[in-house]
Amino acid sequence: MVWVKLRVSLLLLLLVVRCIALEEPKKNECVCGHPGIPGDPGHNGMPGRDGRDGFRGDKGDRGDLGPLGPEGQKGEIGLQGDRGIQGPLGTPGEKGEKGDTFFIPKSAFSVGLTEYTKLPPANAPIRFDKVIYNRQDHYDPQTGRFTCVVSGAYYFTYHITVFSRNVKVALVRNGVKVIHTMDNYQSSEDQAAGGAVLHLEKGDKVWLQVAGGELFNGLFADEDDDTTFSGFLLFGAE
Repeated sequence: MVWVKLRVSLLLLLLVVRCIALEEPKKNECVCGHPGIPGDPGHNGMPGRDGRDGFRGDKGDRGDLGPLGPEGQKGEIGLQGDRGIQGPLGTPGEKGEKGDTFFIPKSAFSVGLTEYTKLPPANAPIRFDKVIYNRQDHYDPQTGRFTCVVSGAYYFTYHITVFSRNVKVALVRNGVKVIHTMDNYQSSEDQAAGGAVLHLEKGDKVWLQVAGGELFNGLFADEDDDTTFSGFLLFGAE
């Protein structure tokens, strides 16, 4: 009876071992079971670092120019920008060449009679011996003639005091009478004047002379009354 029980126990033990051996998966074999429950989604990973710049590629060929479109309308003028900061001074340039000297020609005179030169001879230059201005010496008191040194336009004028007889004088250029002045004596001291603008060339001569003879030689001068002759350059010849 004991032996029978022992034998049954051994058989049961073998059966259990066999069943365990059958259920144990063999090496390299897949154990197929029922699908499991899906797991929760995982969290997003951290952004990765930027990759390194790639090598610069070769320059491509220039493309063909397309047709030009119509010219657009001119835009409006923009607002003026703010004034910029003043820049530093530049390097001084080289010294330039010396220019031509600017020369202003000068020519002028003003003379008068004294009581010792009253009644000058007719038809001859009146020798005004009272020099008021003659810085350039273009007027000669010995001859009574003005000689042009600078070609150009000149203004000549004279002022005469008339006394004791009639007066008739002429402004003369190179022997040709240009203008005349006539004043009749009327038993009192009188005044007469004349003037003209003349164009002169270098070497031309101008003077004042009595015209019409001794009867028209009433020029007068004393301490209180003057008879004068003046002229000056307006501008040089262009």
